[in-house]
Amino acid sequence: MLLEFLNPPFMQRALIAAVLVGITAPAIGIYLVQRRQALMGDGIGHIAMTGVGLGFLLSTSPVWMATAVAVAGAVTMELIRWYGHTRGDLALAMLFYGGMAGGVMLINLSDTGSNANLTSYLFGSLSTVSESDVIAICVLAAFVVLVTVGLRRQMFAVSQDEEFARVTGLPVRVLNLLIAVTAAVTVTVAMRVVGLLLVSALMVVPVAAAQQITKSFKVTFVLSVVIGTGVTLAGTVTSYYQDVPPGATIVLLAIAVFVVLTALAAPLAKRRARASEAKGSECTLEVPGARRGTDDVHV
Repeated sequence: MLLEFLNPPFMQRALIAAVLVGITAPAIGIYLVQRRQALMGDGIGHIAMTGVGLGFLLSTSPVWMATAVAVAGAVTMELIRWYGHTRGDLALAMLFYGGMAGGVMLINLSDTGSNANLTSYLFGSLSTVSESDVIAICVLAAFVVLVTVGLRRQMFAVSQDEEFARVTGLPVRVLNLLIAVTAAVTVTVAMRVVGLLLVSALMVVPVAAAQQITKSFKVTFVLSVVIGTGVTLAGTVTSYYQDVPPGATIVLLAIAVFVVLTALAAPLAKRRARASEAKGSECTLEVPGARRGTDDVHV
């Protein structure tokens, strides 16, 4: 049966989670790529492990506890970036490694936790996505979409040039904190499907793939979300039929899309160049100094 994968309740929950992950990860990832903080999600994932461990130790929801710890860690990372100066890298390293070690220790100290639980959070697991997880993921994903779309222009301005954004009167530090918090929330949204160790790839690779063939921020944003949703759905279904880890499958599919679009980028660029030359030869009047909005800014 072609749609057999839709019958098991755990797959229905996993597919809902996969769609939300495919939307949210590239939606915040595009700002991290613009800020040259592509590995920020990886660091937050390490910190979120402590939250997962606390969730098991205190017999509460690991997703919500991981969200709280990841948000606190993301805010700390921003404070270190502002005030850390020369010792900032060392402080971040201790924060990341301490978060991972703390999570491993706490989950083994708990009565309900085990190495199997740890693996499912590190690399993702379809069968362990519960109804409460889906509810939490829906709420958190709504927050991410609201922020990344509703404050798109402000967040782009801060990600592109903080000094210019400050001159224009934008609350740069508040927006920086909001980007960090949104990234932390996205990590906890994605950890049940992709896993904490691979979530950063889903934030970055679809964006990098979209940038190969797009010219504007708006088109890159939309295409990266389309790619993210496509690979998460394809990876989840493949994982069901082939019994392979969903996180690894999703990331490998995203990398495959990146390779294909990179191969198409060169001939597409040549075609655009020829079309631009032809258009330029026909144009007899050019209006200088036209101001472009953020939707037309190259990324």
